[in-house]
Amino acid sequence: MRLDKYLKVSRIIKRRTVANSACDADHVSVNGRPAKASHDVKVGDILEIKFGQRSLRVRVLAVPESAGRADADSLYEVIN
Repeated sequence: MRLDKYLKVSRIIKRRTVANSACDADHVSVNGRPAKASHDVKVGDILEIKFGQRSLRVRVLAVPESAGRADADSLYEVIN
């Protein structure tokens, strides 16, 4: 699944256009490397998303094509 779509489906970023813009601005990295919105996300990848001064690191647990709001938290695990 594309990175921008995964960020939207997992509800880490609420809209796909915002996720796409974050990737273009190098605010998103996969396994320590800056990633484009078209990057293919796989189970086990470590994503780091920068929100201003804060950053969020998560490990991908599942990559479904679609998920409901209740299932979104089970798609990733927050890493400190």
